[in-house]
Amino acid sequence: MTKSNEILCLKGVCKSFPATARGGEPIEILDSIDLALSPATSIAITGKSGSGKSTLLQISAGLLSSERGEVLFDGKKLNTLNDAQLSRIRSTSMGFIFQSSLLLDDFTALENVTVPAMIMGVGEKQARQKALHLLESVGLGDRLDHKSDQLSGGERQRVAIARALVNEPLILFADEPTGSLDERNAALIEDMLFQLVAEKQVALMLITHNTPFASRCDRVYRLHNRTMEVIR
Repeated sequence: MTKSNEILCLKGVCKSFPATARGGEPIEILDSIDLALSPATSIAITGKSGSGKSTLLQISAGLLSSERGEVLFDGKKLNTLNDAQLSRIRSTSMGFIFQSSLLLDDFTALENVTVPAMIMGVGEKQARQKALHLLESVGLGDRLDHKSDQLSGGERQRVAIARALVNEPLILFADEPTGSLDERNAALIEDMLFQLVAEKQVALMLITHNTPFASRCDRVYRLHNRTMEVIR
């Protein structure tokens, strides 16, 4: 079991992918990765493209399995759970923000945030109230009825942050959340993300190439040559 102060714990995690050429050796991506994340704390994972950052995030969230090692989330071994159990944990206890906002095009900003709460059984009125509060907290109170193609890239990422938090997760996984934004909008998203993480007391695993962005986390790691080193 994990210690009581750990929401996420990786022990000896290894991951490889099939060779690109037939008959070639598998390509090892991660080798004996250990990692622990406590509630309401933040970590950043840095490293060059192809170093395995997104793979590590996907394994941590139960989206991808590892060959060896184990991942414990809130005391549960993810590799012992079936797809339905994993889906339930991701929906109720994890939030996700990716480089692309992945909003539903035909839905308004308010609907994009309301629907995930309703899927988890929250009544429509309460779900809309939660969504409204979150959208106002990211400065989109005047854009509630705009569809995603009527929003700027920065605004879409703000909707994505609100959507990731609507089910009150224990942890937020953010994979290059500012990677497609200009410098001004990236700075705004960074500020909003850390403000809400602190306000909601959510743990954060951040994947980023941006060194100043990473440095805002409590701890910073770098993936290099399949292993992970502590930067701070």
